Amino acid sequence: MNKIMNPEKSSWETLLERPTQNLDDIEEIVNSVFQEVKAKGDKAVKNYTKQFDGVTLSNPKVGEVEVSEACAMVPDALKKAINAAKNNIEKFHGAQRTTKIEVETTRGVQCWQEKRPIQKVGLYIPGGTAPLFSTILMLAVPAGLAGCNQIVLVSPPDKNGKIHPAILYTAQLCGIEEIYKIGGIQAIAALTFGTETVPSVYKIFGPGNQYVTVAKQIATKHGVGIDMPAGPSELLVVADRSANASFIASDLLSQAEHGTDSQVILVTTSEKLMQEVEAEIAVQIEDLPRKKIAEKAIENSKLIYLENEFLAIELINNYAPEHLIICSNKEDFYLEQISNAGSVFIGNYTPESAGDYASGTNHTLPTNGYARQYSGVNLDSFMKSITFQKISESGLKNIGPTIELMAEAEGLQAHKNAVTIRLNSLK
Repeated sequence: MNKIMNPEKSSWETLLERPTQNLDDIEEIVNSVFQEVKAKGDKAVKNYTKQFDGVTLSNPKVGEVEVSEACAMVPDALKKAINAAKNNIEKFHGAQRTTKIEVETTRGVQCWQEKRPIQKVGLYIPGGTAPLFSTILMLAVPAGLAGCNQIVLVSPPDKNGKIHPAILYTAQLCGIEEIYKIGGIQAIAALTFGTETVPSVYKIFGPGNQYVTVAKQIATKHGVGIDMPAGPSELLVVADRSANASFIASDLLSQAEHGTDSQVILVTTSEKLMQEVEAEIAVQIEDLPRKKIAEKAIENSKLIYLENEFLAIELINNYAPEHLIICSNKEDFYLEQISNAGSVFIGNYTPESAGDYASGTNHTLPTNGYARQYSGVNLDSFMKSITFQKISESGLKNIGPTIELMAEAEGLQAHKNAVTIRLNSLK
């Protein structure tokens, strides 16, 4: 990892750059795929699946028999773990429900807000280098709690034209019936436009590589909503001499193994801890099955020493990490001062992996600095707030003159007339 000692603030912007590709090149590819899927539907999806995934599928939809066979292949111990995680995620997201808000703003003027589910949602589940069945829990559970009418799941097939058994087991556990073996750009395009087989949706959820991230952003140009621009995984750990170096190294590697374009950062006020963490990473990485992936990610990653916690929190808020782990005897300071982070993990015994799988919080989070303006996925992500109002005769008499004066001042006579006509009828 790159070691940086007391970097000047003027260098922070360059120092904290993410290891991303040229998005202009990616956008050109995405637009090309989108245009073809829009024009040719299933045929285009089939061709791109063959090109990108190396498999030809006569029908991308997963049938009941295939789901049953996959469920039988999942070990009972894993099924039990998935069920336990699902229960915790349901508890946390179920607690996020809010009640109807109703206010009489002026006598006779009643205003209220209610939430309604998004009717049609698409869930993108990565399945390339790692089958992220846990992401199904993070998306399908709140979608179900919200009451979405149609939940469509897409995930890339393997070379045998199959989806990982754990993905199919988790999908059926969450009550998802529409599952398609489609990945990458073509999956996002299919959910955007719809094909002869795949229904279009109103909002697309789920993480992916940079191609999927750009595809989701392009989808918004075609009237489809997205959860957030969620790209390669990232983790920042802030720690002092009270932290355990082996714990920190394991956390950094847990995110580094996600992909070669992942980024992990240690910010510390202890030079000794920095050295210990670097040594631990060198030891622990040797035993990882995904060592080559982790090594590439480590090349993009940094160990940063800063003199005090004031500089540390300023740098963290500037970076806006997807995941933030706090291992410090000044824990309260960081909790009070943190403004930009997707999800925060506190203390030596709170690994980021807990949020990835089973603590109950959601692991679909903003990356690439988007934690400055985006929240992670939650129950409200699958809902819309609709406002209502009802005005009585006396209410219109109370508020009417205000509306008339404001409309006239803006030069919108018809707006004023809509009130004046009603007020005249009440005289």
